[in-house]
Amino acid sequence: MPPFDRSSAVGFCLNPLNRLSERREDDAFLDAMRHAPSTRYMVMVGDVPVLRQVSDDGDGGTHEALFSHDEAAALGEPVRDIFLGQDRNGAALFAVGLDTARAQTLSARAGLVLVDLRSIAMRGLVTPELLGELGGAKAMLDWHQRHRFCANCGAPSRVGAAGWRRECDACNTQHFPRVDPVVIMMAIDGDRCLLGRQPRFPPGMYSALAGFLEPGETIEDAVRREIKEEAGIACSHVSYFASQPWPFPSSLMIGCFARAQDTEVVVDRTELEDARWFTRAEVVRMLAGTHPDGFSAPKPFAIAYHLLKAFADDEPHLLPDAGQG
Repeated sequence: MPPFDRSSAVGFCLNPLNRLSERREDDAFLDAMRHAPSTRYMVMVGDVPVLRQVSDDGDGGTHEALFSHDEAAALGEPVRDIFLGQDRNGAALFAVGLDTARAQTLSARAGLVLVDLRSIAMRGLVTPELLGELGGAKAMLDWHQRHRFCANCGAPSRVGAAGWRRECDACNTQHFPRVDPVVIMMAIDGDRCLLGRQPRFPPGMYSALAGFLEPGETIEDAVRREIKEEAGIACSHVSYFASQPWPFPSSLMIGCFARAQDTEVVVDRTELEDARWFTRAEVVRMLAGTHPDGFSAPKPFAIAYHLLKAFADDEPHLLPDAGQG
């Protein structure tokens, strides 16, 4: 199968920063970067980005998510900051987290808006590159918020390595950011694919099945297990398609296809509201928003949309017969 084109509209996939991990403990370098004229800051209140509305064209307008050092400082005292890296031009980028108590004050300030990251992605308020960088910033700031105490001894921990590590001075344990791998997949039976819906989905929307990998499990085994558990369908060959960082709060969506060995759907009602087979023609209509029964697909910023589109386009070699787990 040809490589998946990440320049398409998959949210959070493009992140062109040079992370410069080797400079994260170079205090002199970091201090110089914080005050360099070209340095820019992403600012979040809790896990909600602060945007500056540049123009309003009646259709969302144009927004900016980057602030200078002085502009960021004027928004409030940071709870923490994280060095994200340098862009193609060598300009440094930092993520700054503010206390949630600042939300009301900043929302009332002219020209500023607080918009949750999912809405930013759905509405296309920033460029794909900037969206990827915002996703990384949100995931990191959220990790710090949820890991303020040492998991080994329970003592308060502190930020280290420019935000990429937490240190426990009580027991000398180091803690690093974690990413939770999630398989998201479609079982295929000839000209049909298996989709499901959860109660929280918009009415009529069906998507690929998904679930977390478990310790000691391969990607292929997780794909087969999740499909079997949620819809009762046994699968054989599994083929990798593409991945997507998913900062809600910090997952990696691993997109796959699987070949179904049987077709009788048995829905796990604790996980899904419904699951059923859809023909390729139906999926084409779902993507176009023209399905006669009102069924719809996820939005293009989600990798599930691109799994459905690859199936709808009948891309060759989605499931090779051999060598795929």
